[in-house]
Amino acid sequence: MLKKYSRPSLLLMTSSFLVLAIAMLAGSQLLESNKIEPSSGGTLSLSSEPVKPANDQYLNELKSPLPSTRVEMGKGTAQSHAPQRNLVGLFNMSGQQAGGMSRKARISSTDHMPAPPPTMLDRERFPDMEQNPLKQSLEDPVSTFSIDVDTASYSFVRSNLNAGRLPKPDAVRIEEMVNYFSYDYERPVSLERPFSSNISVMQTPWNKATRLLHIGIQGYKPDLASLPPQNLVFLIDTSGSMRAPNKLPLLQQSFRLLLSSLRPEDEVAIVTYAGSAGVLLEPTKVADKDLILSKLNQLGAGGSTAGQAGLKQAYAVASQMSGQGEEARVILATDGDFNVGLSDPESLKRYVSDQRKSGTALSVLGFGRGNYNDALMQTLAQNGNGVAAYIDTLSEARKVLVDQMVSSLVSIAQDVKIQVEFNPSKIAEYRLVGYETRALKNEDFNNDRVDAGDIGAGHTVTAIYEITPVGSPAVKLDERRYGANSPKKVSSDRSDELAFVKIRYKKPGQSHSNLISTPVLEEEQAINRTETRFAAAVAAFGQYLKGSKYLEDFSLTEIENLARANRGTDDFGYRAEFLNLVRQARIARR
Repeated sequence: MLKKYSRPSLLLMTSSFLVLAIAMLAGSQLLESNKIEPSSGGTLSLSSEPVKPANDQYLNELKSPLPSTRVEMGKGTAQSHAPQRNLVGLFNMSGQQAGGMSRKARISSTDHMPAPPPTMLDRERFPDMEQNPLKQSLEDPVSTFSIDVDTASYSFVRSNLNAGRLPKPDAVRIEEMVNYFSYDYERPVSLERPFSSNISVMQTPWNKATRLLHIGIQGYKPDLASLPPQNLVFLIDTSGSMRAPNKLPLLQQSFRLLLSSLRPEDEVAIVTYAGSAGVLLEPTKVADKDLILSKLNQLGAGGSTAGQAGLKQAYAVASQMSGQGEEARVILATDGDFNVGLSDPESLKRYVSDQRKSGTALSVLGFGRGNYNDALMQTLAQNGNGVAAYIDTLSEARKVLVDQMVSSLVSIAQDVKIQVEFNPSKIAEYRLVGYETRALKNEDFNNDRVDAGDIGAGHTVTAIYEITPVGSPAVKLDERRYGANSPKKVSSDRSDELAFVKIRYKKPGQSHSNLISTPVLEEEQAINRTETRFAAAVAAFGQYLKGSKYLEDFSLTEIENLARANRGTDDFGYRAEFLNLVRQARIARR
């Protein structure tokens, strides 16, 4: 038996159904416009269609504070400024407004909002080091160190400053900042003497009572066509930490640039590692460039980081490629986040040193921020007879792998050491600016079994000492009461010499070193003044970033003025970029 309703009741029910139908129709259209689909469980789910990343204006809108005014919308309320993306949160499955409904019946607006930008992790690691101390010539007249051609620190400093922050002091290696630039040194004429030494003395810009001893080395650059085929193993980190755009994607672009500079007869292999290691591409002539590029394009990131397994596999492939007088080089591209197998610097140092003796060099290209392991990169490159570079931009990749390809891949002198003996009758105190991680014992200089840095074809290497003349008001250390010598006893017929510079090196493949010796006179001017002053500006900037007490009150403005006045030839714009970085540092320190 049907239940009877009064006419008012029927009208009310009809109106309710009509309102419900309209609401459901509106909800259906809204779901369609927002790409939201019903899931099998009867709740709403987002479409699997890729979401375009939000632009900066959109993200700023999400971060902006909410206005205080609100507008009533039925039983619920909503911000009057809410954009279209929030409308779906106002309806439940029935199409009713969700203001007064239960939490389960709502779709939170955060379900389909883009995630906020990730927070930068601060797990970056750098070698612990104290700045070189001031030394008395009377007590400790000899200084010995290995040369360094790495440039990673400069690029990392640039990455920080361009992001609006000052780098950590330990991230700044002054010698790598100075050596980022090439200088106009006298060029050697043949491989018989693979490099020339250039020495000058100038007044210190930040202390008028001291001098700078500038030692410059210029490597010989042979014609590329005269070089034997290059055998390269690309060892690529494809672990999960390499997903970021400034890691694996930039790495792939960088290696494409390198391929464009290699010759058809050069040979390339690709080894990858994540949780384990494997050979992605067997040794292949660059003439088959399409195959090499297709393998590079296949790379994806995921998994843990078995760095040791990758190194072992890469060295095995390199040993297959070298032969008949040819050598092989492994180029490791990574953020240095090793977490499977050997991962501590000392263990890897021993492993890489053992492999170096087989004749295979190891160079390192660092990528990314957040978990960058600079300490490990330095250990690998220094003990692998290779170069360490940090690739923060495609322009830097072009500089290292295209413009300086020959110097990055071909060594013309190995185990290069510098030893300087200061004349105590002329020089009271001295300090080496930078090279803290390259210090050697004095007895290591003549020991050909002690490893040191290599010079690539066409490379320039620069070292700077700040020296204090005897009698200068800048002398800081008291004379030893019971010192073994005195300046008068040390004086000799070489009294016009400030110091004596010795350089030892081996030609590639040799086991015995060669010696170059040069006395330093008071008015030594073998280098263009513009070049020494620009190098001094870079050294001053490095000291400023490290908070060096020796820089005293020399300001960023004075550093910028010194560099601008001595910019000199700047074909690639690197020196102009340096001026901009000094300005960026001034902004970042505010």
